[in-house]
Amino acid sequence: MTWTPSITPTPTFDFPDVTVIMNAHCRYGPGVAYLHHFDLWTGDTGIVWNRNASGTWLWVKWDKDHAACWVAKSVLEVEGDVFSVVEYYHPLPQSTLYGPVKRVWAERHGDEVVVDWKEIWMTEDDDRGYMIKAQICQDGHRIDAAFHSDHPPITVPDDRNCDRKSNGVLYAVEKHGYTDPITIPWPTGDDKD
Repeated sequence: MTWTPSITPTPTFDFPDVTVIMNAHCRYGPGVAYLHHFDLWTGDTGIVWNRNASGTWLWVKWDKDHAACWVAKSVLEVEGDVFSVVEYYHPLPQSTLYGPVKRVWAERHGDEVVVDWKEIWMTEDDDRGYMIKAQICQDGHRIDAAFHSDHPPITVPDDRNCDRKSNGVLYAVEKHGYTDPITIPWPTGDDKD
């Protein structure tokens, strides 16, 4: 008698599933500073494709829209491990209506950096303010953060005790997307107050 080997099933990867537990915004980036992409309603479902570093914001592909966007984990019921998916940051939608901010400067005041710039003109209907996307130092660790303001300046918390220099870029924001970024001349932790 000859034995026939049986096939051992190989497990397949299953993306975590999510259900919205309260009405929420889905955004173009992982944080409330980013533009609203579309509304989420209690009961909407989708799958988690990616996450931010801490797993507090998830890049979800929604069943209702077949689009993906960022949503706070706190407004979701999650089935599965969000750390089973990789960290990822989708490119921001590009604005073609307005040019970038032309002039930006920054100065340190202790563990804060004040970023200021010359505003650009936008129609009232298009204007969504400004956003800083930065890597800052908090409690000795470098973290990604985003900050929004309708007008300059923006004060950014930034401890002076990290190994590497913090950095950031500034965008003007209009309802269709983000202008090209301008690099902020970030003051070092050695600067005097």
